[in-house]
Amino acid sequence: MDTVAETVSRWRAEGIPCALARVVGTGGSAPLATGTAMAVAATGELVGGVSGGCVDGAVFTLCQEVVADGRPASAVFGPDGDELLAVGPTCGGSLEVYVEYVPAHGRHAVDRVTAALGEGRPVAITTVLDGPRSGEWTVVVGTPPTEDDDEDAQHTDDLSPARVRAAEMLGRPGTALVDSAAGRVFVQSLARPQLLVFGATAFAEALATIGHLLGYRVTVCDARPVFSRPERFPNAAEVVRCWPHEFLRRTRVGPGTAICVLTHDPRFDIPLLAEALRTDAGYIGAMGSRRTHSERLALLREAGVAESELGRLRSPIGLDLGARTAAETAVSIAAELVAHHRGGTGAPLTGLDVAIHR
Repeated sequence: MDTVAETVSRWRAEGIPCALARVVGTGGSAPLATGTAMAVAATGELVGGVSGGCVDGAVFTLCQEVVADGRPASAVFGPDGDELLAVGPTCGGSLEVYVEYVPAHGRHAVDRVTAALGEGRPVAITTVLDGPRSGEWTVVVGTPPTEDDDEDAQHTDDLSPARVRAAEMLGRPGTALVDSAAGRVFVQSLARPQLLVFGATAFAEALATIGHLLGYRVTVCDARPVFSRPERFPNAAEVVRCWPHEFLRRTRVGPGTAICVLTHDPRFDIPLLAEALRTDAGYIGAMGSRRTHSERLALLREAGVAESELGRLRSPIGLDLGARTAAETAVSIAAELVAHHRGGTGAPLTGLDVAIHR
């Protein structure tokens, strides 16, 4: 939803209206989770998808209808869906899709959502799905607040259960359906995870691109001016030129933060990892051979890092893909990030007797 919202805001800035479709309910082995989004501009341009392909064509047509008449619409795809649509997920699951009109002009909450996420602030959206107020949004934004963040709090007394739920979910990505006096309300919490990449190398160039595609807010940090040029990292939200451990010391880090140390130089690695392993970062990985890792552990122990802290370090970084190039190595690291976040095994699905969609 966050990357789709960015495109919707861009279309609005260009004077182009669109339709925004979101999965608001699933059943069985649905292909994608609730909150997954797709948008279709009046020009026919498309971004995102709600099913991985099997019902996206029907949703595209539904979006075009919403753009044409400006009224929200919804549809259920699957065994219990609308037979007139004559389409459903091939996986046997079901999904409910809600489509709303986003005008090209005037204020719209989607722009505030995009701005807050770009600043690294968590956001929760409530959207009324039924009745005369269908399509009405309210937005709850995390700290630090701005003067505009509470403007949608007016005239929403009958949405208070949904707003309370949104506030509870703030900072923890997820979705919920809440019953209110106004009808069903879809609550979606968005918090762009943070990826801190240390070492402005070719590996970092590739990882910044993949990290951006995965929805991370990417920061690249390196103390060397010749390497830390912003134009090398167009997909990074920021490129910082300073000593890595000093930057990390003044950066807010939490369980949603992934730290990838690609410097491969003890002058940078040791003070940086000593600092990183004392934070609450959810993932900490460092590049290097097994010999480098062994030597690094010895130096970290000398620096006073406890064994319990050393146990959090993933090194050599990434999954065993046989990677050799910078792009392949970035895929290896990104695969480990996804497996860590989603609880995957990293093993081939062929031969595994586990659910694909946990």
